[in-house]
Amino acid sequence: MNRLLRLWRVVAEPTLVRRLMLVQVALVLVMWGGVIAMLVHNGGDSSSYLNAIKSFDAVISVADNLASQPALQQQSLATIDAALREEFDAANLKELGPLLMVWQGGRLVYHSKGAPPDWRPGGAQGMETLYIGDKRYRALTVYSRTSDTRVMAAGPVGTLNVFLTINSRGYFLLPLVISLPLLPLPAWWSIRLAMRPWRRVAQEVAARGPQDLTPLTFRPPHRELAAMVDSVNALLLRVSQSALRERSFIADAAHELRTPLAAMRVNAEALQGQANGPVQRELLNGILSSGNRAGRLVGQLLQLMRSDATGSEPHAPLALDALLQDRLAALSGLASRNGVELELAATEPVRVMGQRESLVSLVDNLVENAIKYSPAHGVVRVGLAGVVGRAVLTVEDQGPGIAPELRERVFDRFFRDPQQTKSGSGLGLAIAASAAASHGGTIELSDAQGGGLLATVRLPLGDIN
Repeated sequence: MNRLLRLWRVVAEPTLVRRLMLVQVALVLVMWGGVIAMLVHNGGDSSSYLNAIKSFDAVISVADNLASQPALQQQSLATIDAALREEFDAANLKELGPLLMVWQGGRLVYHSKGAPPDWRPGGAQGMETLYIGDKRYRALTVYSRTSDTRVMAAGPVGTLNVFLTINSRGYFLLPLVISLPLLPLPAWWSIRLAMRPWRRVAQEVAARGPQDLTPLTFRPPHRELAAMVDSVNALLLRVSQSALRERSFIADAAHELRTPLAAMRVNAEALQGQANGPVQRELLNGILSSGNRAGRLVGQLLQLMRSDATGSEPHAPLALDALLQDRLAALSGLASRNGVELELAATEPVRVMGQRESLVSLVDNLVENAIKYSPAHGVVRVGLAGVVGRAVLTVEDQGPGIAPELRERVFDRFFRDPQQTKSGSGLGLAIAASAAASHGGTIELSDAQGGGLLATVRLPLGDIN
């Protein structure tokens, strides 16, 4: 059933190749259809199949030469008549065959079976219309140039005449009948060959990462495709410039904010020593807490901008296990102040090609979040291993976790779980996700064993030898 569904999707899904192929086939059919329609129209108007009869001279010659031998004349004319009707008799279409009539000296000397003896040709040589009952016929009369012999051949008009026209000129239909079954394959091959530059452009675009906004390197010489590539490159340039302006603005604003925030904190700490009552101390503590939150937000904004800006820079060999040990040692003081224990499980060296500053932001934000949301006397477990060509970093806490329906949204900038009571800016996981993406990796959230949240980061392994 699955195979049938996949096959149906392949057949039903619109494709440009199939569209062009059908257009080619339809164009051929329309062209041949026009030719056939013209033949049918001409045949219906003038009984052109009668003009294809090349035996008028032979009939006149036989009738003149055997005029003195009536019996032999009748036999010879009957033989010619049978030859003219042979194709129709073989197809059991005797009623469609031409009717032959011969006059000499104004007397009817021969007529085909079914031809009325009272027919008379008009006064002039050429085409005319005659009737047998309500059936209409087109008749062609030819006069002898040396005697009074006249020969008439008549055929039915309408649908029967159309059949006769096509039958007599079937060589027009034969190429269509032969070529139609063979048209799709060469049409498909020619279109596939013609679209190779398009596929090269598509492959280069598909190979790009989200941070790679450099112009496309392949520029085809074909006018239509070159225009599209130029438009894409122009769009990439505009997006790159816009992103650069955004990062520069946020980074400059964050840098400018650090100085007044630091000054505010120093002044608030100085005022704490001169506070005269609990109300003043509480207000100053609130100012310090808000200043610390603002300072942390500014720091995270700078981290995010650096992570975005360095996403396209070259990577260097890096021992991820050593970096992880250094960062956990640096964060041990924060863990102690929150009454949280850090555990590291990394039994083997793990090497990646990466950027140290970006990976430091990745590790710090995941571990800081785990410490922040873990209860007192909780444990944050950090693991690192190489699995099937990937470095797998795990950070597991014992906090409240995140609802499954929100685990994708928490990677958006400034989004926070509405159920969380801890203060925060909503940038920590966004920074971690940006750092992982810049290294060609992924990050996902799941439930930890025994409760809490498990963050799993997968990065491509590298070799620093």
